[in-house]
Amino acid sequence: MPAPDATAATNAPDSTYPPTDRTVPTRSRERASYDREVVHAILDEGYVCHLGFIREGAPVVLPTLYGRVGERLYVHGSTGARPLRMAGGSGAGEPGLPVCLTVTHVDGLVLARSAFHHSINYRSVVVHGTARPVTDPAEHTAALDALVDHVVPGRAADSRPANAKELAATAVLRLDLEEVSAKVRTGGPNDDAEDLELPHWSGVVPVARAYGAPVPADDLAPDTPVPGYLTRL
Repeated sequence: MPAPDATAATNAPDSTYPPTDRTVPTRSRERASYDREVVHAILDEGYVCHLGFIREGAPVVLPTLYGRVGERLYVHGSTGARPLRMAGGSGAGEPGLPVCLTVTHVDGLVLARSAFHHSINYRSVVVHGTARPVTDPAEHTAALDALVDHVVPGRAADSRPANAKELAATAVLRLDLEEVSAKVRTGGPNDDAEDLELPHWSGVVPVARAYGAPVPADDLAPDTPVPGYLTRL
């Protein structure tokens, strides 16, 4: 689905995001990546992000669904939700809410011979920026479709669109992918040489996401077929 503003959302200037002071890790810098394809792949595979911001001088981190369209992320919520209201501004200056958004996948449990070297294999993305309210009706509708399709591709076209009342009750924030980094750990444990003869098991326990068979709603007509986009999961 193309973004309403195709120039801003899809025309990446190059294949990498420029590193900044906030996106260069202080530890394990070799695991960091600024490659757009790597970042997009990690974002597209996830369902839940954690959105961090400052409220009344204290940090708040909220789990929420998200969707990506080109070089933009969208999150949504009730028009009365605090972060959505905070992003609307206070009437002085440009509206927006400084945020940090993260997405993480756990791919394996790394068990070393020593407790110190236990770890996990993971893929993560951190996005810094200013989340702004989406006020354009076309972008608002497209963003909500993207949120639905992010969970199950093809679902937005196979469900009733939001009506005027639902659209009025749902606010959407846009976060441009500009200050972004990925971080990835793969491989086995980093046991110290002096620990290699210890009798403790060492290795990786893979972690993978799995889908069960779709369970129909109790009030679904018995002859309603399972959509192809669900069977493909």
